[in-house]
Amino acid sequence: MHPRAFQIQWARFGKTARSHPVHFDPSKPSDPDCRLLHSGHTTKAEPNHLFRTEAKAQSTIMRLTIINQFYVPDLAPTGRLAASLAEHRAQVGDDVSVISSTGGYVPQSPAAEATDQGNPKVHRIWTPRAGKHSAAARLADYAVFSILASLRMLTLPAQDVVITLTTPPFIAWAAVLHRLLHPSTAIVLWNMDCYPEILERTGLIREDSASSRLLRWLNRRLFGQLSAVVALDHAMQELLKSRYRPQAGGPSWHVISNWEPSDRYPAKPTLPDWPEAQRLGLRDRFVILYSGNAGFGHSFETVIGAAARLRDEPFTWLFVGGGEKFVWLQQQALEHDLAQIHLVDYVPQDDVASVLTSADCALITMNEKALGVISPSKLHACLATGLPILYLGPPGGNVDEAIQRYGCGVSLRHGDVDGIVAFVRRLADDPEARLEMSQKARAAFEQAYCDSQTLPQFDRLLASLAPEADAGLTSTS
Repeated sequence: MHPRAFQIQWARFGKTARSHPVHFDPSKPSDPDCRLLHSGHTTKAEPNHLFRTEAKAQSTIMRLTIINQFYVPDLAPTGRLAASLAEHRAQVGDDVSVISSTGGYVPQSPAAEATDQGNPKVHRIWTPRAGKHSAAARLADYAVFSILASLRMLTLPAQDVVITLTTPPFIAWAAVLHRLLHPSTAIVLWNMDCYPEILERTGLIREDSASSRLLRWLNRRLFGQLSAVVALDHAMQELLKSRYRPQAGGPSWHVISNWEPSDRYPAKPTLPDWPEAQRLGLRDRFVILYSGNAGFGHSFETVIGAAARLRDEPFTWLFVGGGEKFVWLQQQALEHDLAQIHLVDYVPQDDVASVLTSADCALITMNEKALGVISPSKLHACLATGLPILYLGPPGGNVDEAIQRYGCGVSLRHGDVDGIVAFVRRLADDPEARLEMSQKARAAFEQAYCDSQTLPQFDRLLASLAPEADAGLTSTS
């Protein structure tokens, strides 16, 4: 980290001291130790066990199953989210089952065994673990898991609610099969990605092709079977409504953002240094971090232009993760002689917070074709560690919404090299401005993007679907 970047003591987010300490006032809503509650009052953040106790007092106990191809300890973000919800509902008192695979989101993902005892019970489906290196490999994993998970759902005892994510695509049909045997089961689609829209926008299939029409027909039939749909942002919800909302009846619609656990990202962390930081020479640099997958939904041409513009200044562009765009980034760094670009493979989950606190700013990109079909989940951990957000992409998605609502960064469009250069220079040269934006980032996490804010929204949704509930939640349309 460059000494210009942040010379104020930043113990709250693990930064080293250079001058006077910062004192936070818990009476101010901008203080990251405060949380704006739904009641409109600002109060001290409460431990997670308190909201779980309240949920237990208000919830109806039920049999609940969650279906997703990935689950902890796999590195997939959807697996961590599924585990957070499953463990929360188990603590509430539900009898929770999870249908998942043995892992394989990336080669570094550890293999996992079933835990058929206890709560939640995790039923592991064997898959080839072919990985993501090709469409054929991914399809093989998808097909095996879909078939075996569907068979497993047919053998489960009657469930009150089944929540399905969207890995593999259309796995919600496994829940429909379960309901053929148990008609009272409610089905919730927790939509992480939109298919066939992703396939169309990546050019894998044509929008007017027979395969596209078939997949859309399957979706229309599927959405008629759902009790509720959870989208990750309003752009995603509007896309799904415009294409698959039944003309009569149909599911209730809800927007619930993804999250990170408050316990994993406390306001005053004590974290070890990331071992790679010294090897990469980050100590005296201003670090712009991109973490996670870099795939079809992300564009970096403008980022390369900004890195070239700033090649003689103390800025480092750090990419930690993987994906098909990592090869392109490496080629661009070599072609343009950008030694300040570093690419590091995925790190273990326990090291993620240390990686984040080694940075000064978070980079998130999304191309126009991805708006509404994906929702970057890397946002939430970056906010939790107080990183100002540099977003490059179309307006209207979850990252743009967070920046507009909380002032925790800047939202720029592709091609705006000048905007990127001006923003990172300002953060590096004005530590007070960076401090203010860091506080707003942490406040956004505590007010909207942590488990103590999002899990109660699932509690209310599930309570409305309980067998004795008089009526479902009102649609958000």
